[in-house]
Amino acid sequence: MKLPSHDAAARTPGDGGHRVHLPHFPAGPLRQVARRLSLALLVLVLTVAIVYIDRAGYHDNADEQVDFLDSVYYSTVTLSTTGYGDIVPYSDSARLSNILLVTPLRVLFLIILVGTTLEVLAERTREQYRLNRWRSALRDHTVVVGFGTKGRSAVETLCATGLPKNRVVVVDPNHKVIEAANAEGFAGVVGDATRSDVLLRAEAQRARQFVIATQRDDTAVLVTLTARQLNRGANIVAAVREEENAPLLRQSGADAVITSASAAGRLLGMSVQSPTAGAVIEDLIQQGTGLDLVERTVVKAEVGKSVRDTEDLVVSVLRGHRLLAYDDPDASPLRAADRLITIVRAPMVQE
Repeated sequence: MKLPSHDAAARTPGDGGHRVHLPHFPAGPLRQVARRLSLALLVLVLTVAIVYIDRAGYHDNADEQVDFLDSVYYSTVTLSTTGYGDIVPYSDSARLSNILLVTPLRVLFLIILVGTTLEVLAERTREQYRLNRWRSALRDHTVVVGFGTKGRSAVETLCATGLPKNRVVVVDPNHKVIEAANAEGFAGVVGDATRSDVLLRAEAQRARQFVIATQRDDTAVLVTLTARQLNRGANIVAAVREEENAPLLRQSGADAVITSASAAGRLLGMSVQSPTAGAVIEDLIQQGTGLDLVERTVVKAEVGKSVRDTEDLVVSVLRGHRLLAYDDPDASPLRAADRLITIVRAPMVQE
């Protein structure tokens, strides 16, 4: 059942259609047209110069004289292969220059004229080949629904933790948003993510995880239901504005729900009481700078040790489905199947 929504992620796209857009960086259309016109003009100028220099070897049926205007006229009709026959070369040198110079220039001129059509056909074939190869190679990727502030920040965090850009597919109904995602190196699908056919274009059935960052909570619920129906084993993380809608999202199939308004409010309250503590929390959730909050497996050398004996600062221990605090007596000794949530220094990145 589809519910009406005014959310940006639930509107039917206008001119984009439900198409996949892969990142590419072609030259601007005006620049391509200007380049082609410049080449065509250069060919015309060369032809006019060749004919005008050897104008004595040409015969004009009108006045038997070939001047500069006649040279331009002859070059134009010759390059366009019209050839009215009113001006013809009759000397050996003029005929030889037509064979060796004017004819190759005529061929080059035709190539420039039909080059646009050929380029369009080649571009379509190349784009279809890229799309087919992309679909066949896409596995265990991340689908990001909504590329606004929340979605973009989530992608930046994922990429900072090592996720390659070619393993991210952005879904958004706004064509310009997808173009912005393409400019940053991400593949994109223009369409309504509450529709299963749109998510299938993003290869949702083979995705490892979903990040649902829509503007409205009801849209997030519909997208979560659709994603869970297509992919039973994927990890789905969704954002909601109101905390009362979080249980509904979990019932819809979300593995984790982030309440954006409440989280921002808590951070604001903490910063009022302790600006330094708020800065530390902000640093922890911003991957790649300062301190990072990461989850990792227990290494072999740490098995059997206490939580405090590890090299990293352990915050919690994930044992099965239990999350144990660092000071919980059951957290130590560490086991081989445990996972640690630790605070580590972000690696220095050299540009």
